[in-house]
Amino acid sequence: MCDAIVDAARKRARGRPVSGVRVRVGGHPVDPEVIDQGFRLAAEGTEIEGARIDLVMEPLAVHCRDCGGTTPVGSAAALAACPVCGGVDVEARGRDDVVLESITVAAPPDGAHATAGPAGDGERPEHGPEHEPVHGPAREPEGERGSA
Repeated sequence: MCDAIVDAARKRARGRPVSGVRVRVGGHPVDPEVIDQGFRLAAEGTEIEGARIDLVMEPLAVHCRDCGGTTPVGSAAALAACPVCGGVDVEARGRDDVVLESITVAAPPDGAHATAGPAGDGERPEHGPEHEPVHGPAREPEGERGSA
């Protein structure tokens, strides 16, 4: 997963140095520290090296047709029965994907023109034309295929 995140960020960066990556993880029970370490290892030697990763975690939820409740759950195994009433007439809700939401392009060297980000730090977040799925093989966003 970390290799796919780095690959997708590199495609979006187009050779520019990156200081931050924002990734939404839906439904995957992941340890943020493990993802951070894997991301750092996968980014070594690339323009992404040294970038911070910001994970936005979206847990899966179970919706019970018996009691009508919807409850966030920590794992897919917990989707077998309602954690409130024990009913088994349940459905999973939520996304089960990993999406590169944005990258932050590092400030250019002194003397070059920069667009300040919200913090006025000379960095600016960049969003692709669509949020980019990175679960499995990284894909280029529509409109960027074939560009070098």
